[in-house]
Amino acid sequence: MNQRKLLKTATLAALLTSCAAGALQAQTAQPYQGVVGRMLADSKEWWPAPTQAPAGAPNVIWILLDDVGYGASNAFGGLVETPTLESLANNGLRYTNFHTTAICAPTRSALLTGRNSASVHVSGFSHTVLSAGFPGWDGRLPATAGTIAEILRDNGYNTFAVGKYGVTPDEEATDAGPFDHWPTGKGFDHFFGFLGSQTDQYKPDLVEDQAHVRPDGRHLSAQITDKAISYIDRQKKVAPNKPFFLYYAPGATHAPHQVDASWSDKYKGKFDAGWDAYREEVFQRQKKLGVIPANAVLPDRNPAIKPWDSLPPEEKKLYARFMEVYAGYLAYTDYEISRLVNHLKETGQLDNTLIFISVGDNGASKEGTLNGDIDRSLVTAPLPEKDNIAHNLGKIGEIGTPAAVEGNYPLGWAQAADTPFKQWKQDANAEGGTHNPLIVYWPKGIKDKGGIRPQYSHVIDVLPTTLDLIGVKPPEEIRSVKQQPVEGVSFADSIDNANAAWHHNEQYYYIFGSRAIYKDGWKAGLAYPSSFITGIAKANEAFDENAWELYNLNDDPTERIDLAKKNPEKLAELKAEFEAQAKAHNLYPLITWDDVLKGRIHAGKDKKSFAERVKDITKAGDSQ
Repeated sequence: MNQRKLLKTATLAALLTSCAAGALQAQTAQPYQGVVGRMLADSKEWWPAPTQAPAGAPNVIWILLDDVGYGASNAFGGLVETPTLESLANNGLRYTNFHTTAICAPTRSALLTGRNSASVHVSGFSHTVLSAGFPGWDGRLPATAGTIAEILRDNGYNTFAVGKYGVTPDEEATDAGPFDHWPTGKGFDHFFGFLGSQTDQYKPDLVEDQAHVRPDGRHLSAQITDKAISYIDRQKKVAPNKPFFLYYAPGATHAPHQVDASWSDKYKGKFDAGWDAYREEVFQRQKKLGVIPANAVLPDRNPAIKPWDSLPPEEKKLYARFMEVYAGYLAYTDYEISRLVNHLKETGQLDNTLIFISVGDNGASKEGTLNGDIDRSLVTAPLPEKDNIAHNLGKIGEIGTPAAVEGNYPLGWAQAADTPFKQWKQDANAEGGTHNPLIVYWPKGIKDKGGIRPQYSHVIDVLPTTLDLIGVKPPEEIRSVKQQPVEGVSFADSIDNANAAWHHNEQYYYIFGSRAIYKDGWKAGLAYPSSFITGIAKANEAFDENAWELYNLNDDPTERIDLAKKNPEKLAELKAEFEAQAKAHNLYPLITWDDVLKGRIHAGKDKKSFAERVKDITKAGDSQ
């Protein structure tokens, strides 16, 4: 044998040895069961059995939309046409008492891990400016809280994620890594999307796997849908019987509201009657559809919002255009979901695909201020109301276009989109911040097509429910790391039983000062005054930590009647329970917006202000 052949043979042997070692390393749960003797004749080969999903296991898709209120989509009574969501709900189940955390990163960390956000270090954000050096606040998902992707990958699934991730620390979100907290470090075989909380829909800060890539100029939602389909097709071509898990999380409908005019123009004139009329109409539609309790009463308009009929014509024109663009943005997002669903149908995969759709990661966004926003960031000094209106009127033609780099609708439409609830995104104390629609669709596994499910549930329940339905148990270890207990509770028994017990009976909520505790139908909440209603949050508003409110959600699901003074014993009980939950889940210290804005957290060596650090992050993102 010549030297070249010897080298080739040696290389092949080394490669085979490496592959075998890799296979053994991946199968650490299987001890070697062969016999290793001195000679081959004295030995017995053994190969670990490949990991396989349970027989007949479905494909799984989690769809998480962004900043969509309860009353936006027509699938839950709203006036925005979302035929895909409506069809999935009509042929699946509507969960009408589902809750998120009130803001994006905590919701995403809770969803992916099945644990409360503070339990997995994301009480706030993974952004440098909004994280802190405490166990519940550092913004880094721990290895002890494995994600759904890690669990399913180790149980025979391929795992893909596209769109918004939102739980990678800013200082790690470069091409130098480290990549432990990137999606590929948390169980996803492939990722295509952006790592932060917000990005331009036409010029996104785009990442594929472990590197920044150049966007192609199309809308981000089109790009992530194409990529999701390609991931699925590539897998199915070589492993047609292997199930996949897809986490589909578009940037929509988070700001900036950007969409082709062909979508927004479909809604021209549709919102001229204004936000008050919208709320009344949607409330009646929700009652008829059965997605709100029969005893629900529509709360009064928030006092910060002007009656629509009191507005001058030019303001009505401006605000109506903001909502036309938002509606087009949501409708277009629904269309992109339809492309994914239709592809699965055309390729014969839809029947055994289990889909969870959370229509929003929190309530409708209040970050557009009272007058709407086109191009002014959170760190831009707010204009007086009159000047802000004039500024927006001068740029009305830019709403929805790539020039609307911060585009967001005004507060009146946020309240309308949150019908029938009070308050908005960030308000952990109110149902308007935390109450979102959930759709569950599985042709092969759901018999009660179009059924309504009123069981109280929370975003941490989706993971254990998914595992329950496909026959996988939460692991005690992942990659030899002992796992924290999953804190969510499965509601799988409600799939076939509309009257199944309510298993999730207690839940805390906290977002930068605003807080609440739910227990057995009662809810105590405390609002925090600092907000982004008038631009950057106010740092000097008075805060009364004793101004808790108390509601009986069984009798008053829209939180209209405060029972705090009438039932102080129940309030005291719930307040004590909140403190116990805060301690148990690493929520302490209770960091507020005031702490953020005054630079009390994560100042670092540079000692920069909140605004300066936000600008640094924005600049870094733009340079990628």
